[in-house]
Amino acid sequence: MAATRLISTPFTASSTTDEVVEAVDLTGVRTIVTGASSGLGVETARALTAAGAEVFMAVRNPVVGAEIASRIAAQTGRPEPHVRPLDLVDRGSIARFVAAWNGPLHLLINNAGVVTGGLERATDGWELQFATNHLGHFALADGLHSALRDGAAERGGARVVVLSSTAHMRSGVDFDDVHFLFRDYDPQIAYAQSKTANSLFAVEATRRWAREGIFANTVNPGGVATGLQRNFTPEQKASLDAAEAAGVFAYKSVEQGAATTLIAAVRPEFAHTGGHYLDDGQEAYTVSNDASLGDHPHGVKEWALDPALAERLWRVSTGLIAS
Repeated sequence: MAATRLISTPFTASSTTDEVVEAVDLTGVRTIVTGASSGLGVETARALTAAGAEVFMAVRNPVVGAEIASRIAAQTGRPEPHVRPLDLVDRGSIARFVAAWNGPLHLLINNAGVVTGGLERATDGWELQFATNHLGHFALADGLHSALRDGAAERGGARVVVLSSTAHMRSGVDFDDVHFLFRDYDPQIAYAQSKTANSLFAVEATRRWAREGIFANTVNPGGVATGLQRNFTPEQKASLDAAEAAGVFAYKSVEQGAATTLIAAVRPEFAHTGGHYLDDGQEAYTVSNDASLGDHPHGVKEWALDPALAERLWRVSTGLIAS
Protein backbone atom coordinates (compact mmCIF):
# COMPACT_ATOMS: atom_id res chain seq x y z
CA MET A 1 0.00 0.00 0.00
CA ALA A 2 1.37 3.40 -0.98
CA ALA A 3 2.21 5.79 1.83
CA THR A 4 -0.14 8.71 2.30
CA ARG A 5 1.33 11.88 0.87
CA LEU A 6 1.84 14.50 3.55
CA ILE A 7 0.41 17.98 3.04
CA SER A 8 3.09 20.53 2.24
CA THR A 9 3.08 24.32 2.08
CA PRO A 10 5.54 26.94 0.78
CA PHE A 11 6.59 27.84 4.33
CA THR A 12 9.49 26.81 6.55
CA ALA A 13 10.65 27.09 10.17
CA SER A 14 11.85 30.64 9.51
CA SER A 15 8.57 31.88 7.97
CA THR A 16 6.71 34.57 9.89
CA THR A 17 3.06 35.30 10.51
CA ASP A 18 3.13 38.32 8.19
CA GLU A 19 4.46 36.14 5.39
CA VAL A 20 1.66 33.62 5.92
CA VAL A 21 -1.15 36.19 5.88
CA GLU A 22 0.31 38.34 3.12
CA ALA A 23 -2.47 39.06 0.57
CA VAL A 24 -4.95 37.06 2.70
CA ASP A 25 -8.26 38.86 3.28
CA LEU A 26 -10.05 37.68 6.42
CA THR A 27 -12.77 40.32 6.36
CA GLY A 28 -15.89 38.88 7.98
CA VAL A 29 -14.03 35.98 9.62
CA ARG A 30 -14.97 35.81 13.30
CA THR A 31 -12.14 34.37 15.34
CA ILE A 32 -11.48 33.42 18.97
CA VAL A 33 -7.90 33.17 20.23
CA THR A 34 -7.43 31.80 23.75
CA GLY A 35 -4.47 32.95 25.79
CA ALA A 36 -4.25 36.08 23.63
CA SER A 37 -2.66 38.29 26.28
CA SER A 38 0.87 36.92 26.07
CA GLY A 39 3.41 35.29 23.80
CA LEU A 40 2.15 33.43 20.76
CA GLY A 41 -1.43 34.42 21.49
CA VAL A 42 -0.69 38.12 21.14
CA GLU A 43 1.10 37.60 17.84
CA THR A 44 -1.66 35.35 16.53
CA ALA A 45 -4.31 37.93 17.41
CA ARG A 46 -2.24 40.70 15.84
CA ALA A 47 -1.68 38.86 12.55
CA LEU A 48 -5.34 37.88 12.25
CA THR A 49 -6.43 41.44 12.99
CA ALA A 50 -3.99 42.78 10.39
CA ALA A 51 -5.55 40.45 7.82
CA GLY A 52 -9.01 41.85 8.56
CA ALA A 53 -10.48 39.24 10.88
CA GLU A 54 -12.83 40.16 13.71
CA VAL A 55 -10.81 38.83 16.63
CA PHE A 56 -12.08 37.93 20.10
CA MET A 57 -9.27 37.67 22.63
CA ALA A 58 -10.19 35.15 25.34
CA VAL A 59 -8.02 36.02 28.34
CA ARG A 60 -7.86 35.51 32.09
CA ASN A 61 -7.05 39.16 32.76
CA PRO A 62 -9.33 41.49 30.74
CA VAL A 63 -7.42 44.58 31.89
CA VAL A 64 -4.19 43.31 30.36
CA GLY A 65 -6.16 42.07 27.36
CA ALA A 66 -7.62 45.54 26.76
CA GLU A 67 -4.15 47.09 26.80
CA ILE A 68 -2.93 44.58 24.23
CA ALA A 69 -6.04 45.01 22.07
CA SER A 70 -5.41 48.76 21.97
CA ARG A 71 -1.80 48.15 20.99
CA ILE A 72 -2.83 45.74 18.24
CA ALA A 73 -5.24 48.32 16.82
CA ALA A 74 -2.48 50.93 16.79
CA GLN A 75 -0.03 48.55 15.12
CA THR A 76 -2.40 47.33 12.43
CA GLY A 77 -4.66 50.31 11.79
CA ARG A 78 -7.62 47.96 12.22
CA PRO A 79 -10.49 47.98 14.74
CA GLU A 80 -9.55 46.79 18.21
CA PRO A 81 -10.01 43.10 18.91
CA HIS A 82 -12.78 42.32 21.38
CA VAL A 83 -11.68 41.19 24.83
CA ARG A 84 -13.62 38.49 26.70
CA PRO A 85 -12.79 36.95 30.10
CA LEU A 86 -12.05 33.22 30.10
CA ASP A 87 -10.46 30.96 32.70
CA LEU A 88 -9.98 27.50 31.24
CA VAL A 89 -9.85 25.77 34.63
CA ASP A 90 -13.15 27.31 35.71
CA ARG A 91 -16.09 25.51 34.17
CA GLY A 92 -18.36 28.38 35.18
CA SER A 93 -16.15 30.81 33.28
CA ILE A 94 -16.26 28.62 30.19
CA ALA A 95 -20.05 28.31 30.44
CA ARG A 96 -20.41 32.09 30.72
CA PHE A 97 -18.15 32.65 27.72
CA VAL A 98 -20.17 30.21 25.62
CA ALA A 99 -23.51 31.64 26.77
CA ALA A 100 -22.39 35.16 25.88
CA TRP A 101 -21.28 34.18 22.37
CA ASN A 102 -23.67 35.38 19.71
CA GLY A 103 -23.61 34.50 16.03
CA PRO A 104 -21.42 32.28 13.89
CA LEU A 105 -17.82 31.37 14.62
CA HIS A 106 -15.45 30.69 11.74
CA LEU A 107 -12.13 30.08 13.47
CA LEU A 108 -11.30 28.88 17.00
CA ILE A 109 -7.65 28.89 18.01
CA ASN A 110 -6.97 26.96 21.21
CA ASN A 111 -3.66 28.65 21.95
CA ALA A 112 -3.58 29.01 25.75
CA GLY A 113 -1.41 26.69 27.76
CA VAL A 114 0.28 26.22 31.10
CA VAL A 115 3.42 24.48 32.32
CA THR A 116 3.89 23.68 36.00
CA GLY A 117 7.08 22.90 37.86
CA GLY A 118 5.33 20.56 40.29
CA LEU A 119 1.95 19.06 41.05
CA GLU A 120 -0.84 21.63 41.00
CA ARG A 121 -4.55 20.96 40.92
CA ALA A 122 -7.58 22.88 39.76
CA THR A 123 -10.32 23.49 42.32
CA ASP A 124 -12.11 20.30 41.25
CA GLY A 125 -8.99 18.22 41.84
CA TRP A 126 -7.97 17.84 38.22
CA GLU A 127 -4.26 17.92 37.41
CA LEU A 128 -3.71 21.51 36.28
CA GLN A 129 -1.87 20.97 32.99
CA PHE A 130 -4.39 18.44 31.68
CA ALA A 131 -7.26 20.57 32.99
CA THR A 132 -6.03 23.75 31.30
CA ASN A 133 -4.38 22.54 28.13
CA HIS A 134 -6.93 19.90 27.19
CA LEU A 135 -10.14 19.77 29.22
CA GLY A 136 -10.77 23.52 29.28
CA HIS A 137 -10.30 23.77 25.54
CA PHE A 138 -12.39 20.66 25.01
CA ALA A 139 -15.27 22.18 26.96
CA LEU A 140 -14.91 25.47 25.08
CA ALA A 141 -14.94 23.85 21.63
CA ASP A 142 -17.80 21.55 22.56
CA GLY A 143 -19.80 24.49 23.88
CA LEU A 144 -19.15 26.47 20.69
CA HIS A 145 -19.93 23.58 18.36
CA SER A 146 -23.21 25.06 17.11
CA ALA A 147 -21.51 28.43 16.47
CA LEU A 148 -18.79 26.67 14.48
CA ARG A 149 -21.47 24.78 12.55
CA ASP A 150 -23.17 28.07 11.72
CA GLY A 151 -19.84 29.55 10.69
CA ALA A 152 -19.14 26.61 8.40
CA ALA A 153 -22.55 26.95 6.77
CA GLU A 154 -21.98 30.67 6.25
CA ARG A 155 -18.50 30.50 4.71
CA GLY A 156 -18.17 26.97 3.42
CA GLY A 157 -16.11 25.73 6.33
CA ALA A 158 -14.93 26.45 9.86
CA ARG A 159 -11.61 25.61 11.46
CA VAL A 160 -10.26 24.75 14.90
CA VAL A 161 -6.52 25.03 15.51
CA VAL A 162 -5.01 23.42 18.61
CA LEU A 163 -1.49 24.04 19.87
CA SER A 164 0.53 21.00 20.88
CA SER A 165 4.27 20.56 21.38
CA THR A 166 7.21 18.33 20.58
CA ALA A 167 6.87 17.36 24.24
CA HIS A 168 3.93 15.12 23.25
CA MET A 169 6.55 12.56 22.23
CA ARG A 170 7.35 11.88 25.89
CA SER A 171 3.97 10.43 26.81
CA GLY A 172 0.63 9.26 25.56
CA VAL A 173 -2.53 9.64 27.64
CA ASP A 174 -2.66 7.42 30.72
CA PHE A 175 -6.38 6.66 30.78
CA ASP A 176 -6.03 4.81 34.07
CA ASP A 177 -4.75 7.91 35.87
CA VAL A 178 -4.99 11.10 33.81
CA HIS A 179 -4.95 13.25 36.95
CA PHE A 180 -1.99 11.59 38.69
CA LEU A 181 -4.00 10.39 41.64
CA PHE A 182 -1.94 7.21 41.98
CA ARG A 183 1.28 7.46 39.99
CA ASP A 184 4.28 9.58 40.91
CA TYR A 185 4.04 13.08 39.51
CA ASP A 186 6.42 14.24 36.82
CA PRO A 187 5.58 17.69 35.42
CA GLN A 188 7.22 16.89 32.09
CA ILE A 189 5.13 13.74 31.66
CA ALA A 190 1.99 15.61 32.72
CA TYR A 191 2.66 18.33 30.16
CA ALA A 192 3.43 15.73 27.49
CA GLN A 193 0.16 13.91 28.22
CA SER A 194 -1.80 17.14 27.82
CA LYS A 195 -0.10 17.89 24.50
CA THR A 196 -0.88 14.41 23.17
CA ALA A 197 -4.48 15.02 24.24
CA ASN A 198 -4.52 18.23 22.20
CA SER A 199 -3.65 16.29 19.06
CA LEU A 200 -6.14 13.51 19.76
CA PHE A 201 -8.86 16.13 20.19
CA ALA A 202 -8.24 17.40 16.65
CA VAL A 203 -8.43 13.87 15.27
CA GLU A 204 -11.78 13.09 16.89
CA ALA A 205 -13.29 16.55 16.42
CA THR A 206 -12.68 16.23 12.69
CA ARG A 207 -14.18 12.75 12.59
CA ARG A 208 -17.31 13.95 14.37
CA TRP A 209 -17.70 17.38 12.79
CA ALA A 210 -16.26 17.18 9.27
CA ARG A 211 -19.68 16.39 7.78
CA GLU A 212 -20.76 19.79 9.12
CA GLY A 213 -17.80 21.51 7.50
CA ILE A 214 -15.73 21.85 10.70
CA PHE A 215 -12.08 20.73 10.55
CA ALA A 216 -9.55 20.67 13.40
CA ASN A 217 -5.78 20.52 13.10
CA THR A 218 -2.90 20.51 15.56
CA VAL A 219 0.23 22.65 15.35
CA ASN A 220 3.60 22.50 17.03
CA PRO A 221 4.95 26.07 17.24
CA GLY A 222 8.46 24.84 18.01
CA GLY A 223 10.79 26.23 20.64
CA VAL A 224 9.79 29.80 21.44
CA ALA A 225 10.97 31.72 24.50
CA THR A 226 7.67 32.88 26.04
CA GLY A 227 6.12 33.14 29.49
CA LEU A 228 5.16 29.47 29.20
CA GLN A 229 8.65 28.54 30.41
CA ARG A 230 8.47 30.60 33.60
CA ASN A 231 7.55 27.52 35.67
CA PHE A 232 10.07 25.15 34.11
CA THR A 233 12.08 23.16 36.61
CA PRO A 234 15.90 23.33 36.43
CA GLU A 235 15.76 19.86 34.85
CA GLN A 236 13.35 21.05 32.14
CA LYS A 237 15.48 24.08 31.38
CA ALA A 238 18.61 21.94 31.23
CA SER A 239 16.85 19.54 28.86
CA LEU A 240 15.95 22.41 26.53
CA ASP A 241 19.46 23.82 26.63
CA ALA A 242 20.92 20.41 25.82
CA ALA A 243 18.48 19.91 22.95
CA GLU A 244 19.38 23.32 21.52
CA ALA A 245 23.09 22.60 21.85
CA ALA A 246 22.61 19.26 20.06
CA GLY A 247 20.74 20.94 17.22
CA VAL A 248 17.43 19.24 18.01
CA PHE A 249 15.76 22.63 17.83
CA ALA A 250 16.56 26.33 17.72
CA TYR A 251 14.53 28.97 19.47
CA LYS A 252 12.19 30.89 17.19
CA SER A 253 10.85 34.40 17.42
CA VAL A 254 7.17 34.69 18.33
CA GLU A 255 6.48 35.73 14.73
CA GLN A 256 8.04 32.47 13.53
CA GLY A 257 6.48 30.39 16.28
CA ALA A 258 2.94 31.60 15.53
CA ALA A 259 3.37 31.14 11.77
CA THR A 260 2.36 27.47 11.81
CA THR A 261 -0.81 28.40 13.71
CA LEU A 262 -1.67 30.87 10.95
CA ILE A 263 -0.94 28.25 8.29
CA ALA A 264 -3.50 25.89 9.82
CA ALA A 265 -5.90 28.81 10.28
CA VAL A 266 -5.88 30.44 6.84
CA ARG A 267 -4.07 28.39 4.21
CA PRO A 268 -6.18 26.60 1.56
CA GLU A 269 -4.25 23.35 2.08
CA PHE A 270 -6.09 22.88 5.41
CA ALA A 271 -9.48 24.38 4.54
CA HIS A 272 -11.31 21.08 4.15
CA THR A 273 -9.18 18.50 5.90
CA GLY A 274 -8.38 17.85 9.55
CA GLY A 275 -6.77 15.56 12.05
CA HIS A 276 -3.30 16.59 10.87
CA TYR A 277 -0.29 17.58 12.98
CA LEU A 278 1.77 20.46 11.59
CA ASP A 279 5.40 21.23 12.36
CA ASP A 280 7.42 24.08 10.83
CA GLY A 281 4.62 24.82 8.38
CA GLN A 282 4.29 21.28 7.05
CA GLU A 283 2.30 18.20 7.98
CA ALA A 284 4.61 16.16 10.20
CA TYR A 285 5.63 12.60 9.48
CA THR A 286 4.47 9.86 11.87
CA VAL A 287 6.95 7.95 14.01
CA SER A 288 6.53 4.87 16.18
CA ASN A 289 5.71 5.24 19.85
CA ASP A 290 9.13 3.97 20.90
CA ALA A 291 11.00 6.50 18.75
CA SER A 292 13.35 8.94 20.45
CA LEU A 293 12.38 12.60 20.59
CA GLY A 294 15.98 13.51 19.87
CA ASP A 295 15.96 11.48 16.66
CA HIS A 296 12.63 12.89 15.43
CA PRO A 297 12.16 16.47 16.63
CA HIS A 298 9.74 17.23 13.79
CA GLY A 299 7.68 14.05 13.88
CA VAL A 300 4.42 13.09 15.53
CA LYS A 301 3.99 9.88 17.48
CA GLU A 302 1.38 7.30 16.57
CA TRP A 303 -0.31 7.70 19.95
CA ALA A 304 -1.12 11.33 19.12
CA LEU A 305 -3.02 10.42 15.94
CA ASP A 306 -4.59 7.09 16.88
CA PRO A 307 -8.34 7.20 16.03
CA ALA A 308 -9.30 4.69 18.71
CA LEU A 309 -7.43 6.63 21.40
CA ALA A 310 -8.96 9.88 20.12
CA GLU A 311 -12.47 8.46 20.40
CA ARG A 312 -11.74 7.14 23.89
CA LEU A 313 -10.35 10.48 25.02
CA TRP A 314 -13.47 12.24 23.73
CA ARG A 315 -15.69 9.94 25.80
CA VAL A 316 -13.54 10.38 28.90
CA SER A 317 -13.43 14.16 28.46
CA THR A 318 -17.19 14.37 27.96
CA GLY A 319 -17.70 12.47 31.17
CA LEU A 320 -15.29 14.66 33.12
CA ILE A 321 -16.72 18.02 32.06
CA ALA A 322 -20.25 16.74 32.69
CA SER A 323 -19.46 15.51 36.22
